[in-house]
Amino acid sequence: MFDIGFSELVVIGIVALLVIGPERLPKVARTVGHLLGRAQRYVSDVKADINREMQLDELRKLQAQVNESARSLENSMRQEMSSLQAQVETPLQDAAASLRSLGEESPRPSDATASKETPRA
Repeated sequence: MFDIGFSELVVIGIVALLVIGPERLPKVARTVGHLLGRAQRYVSDVKADINREMQLDELRKLQAQVNESARSLENSMRQEMSSLQAQVETPLQDAAASLRSLGEESPRPSDATASKETPRA
C-alpha cells in the first residue's frame, strides 16, 4: 500500500516519541494499530464484495448462455420431431386410405351367414 522502509519507520517512531511523549506513546500506538486493522478489514471486505459481484455477473452470463442453448436445442428437437412425425404419418395415412378403399370394394358377408350360426347353450 505505502512504500515505507524500516529506516523510515524508525524516524517516524523517534518523532512520535518526541512529540507524544513516552507515557502516551504505547496507547497511541495501540489505537493506531486498531485503526489500521479496521481499515485493512474494510478494504478486504470491499474487495471480497467486488469479487462476489463479479462472480455473480459471470454466473448470470453463463446462465443466460445455458438457457439460450437449451432453447435452441428444444427448438431443433421440436422441428426434428415434427419432421419425423410427418414422415411417419404420411405412409400410415396412405396405408389407411388404401385399406379403406379395399374394404369398400370387397363384398361384405351377408346377414344370412350370421343367422345360420346358432349360439351354444
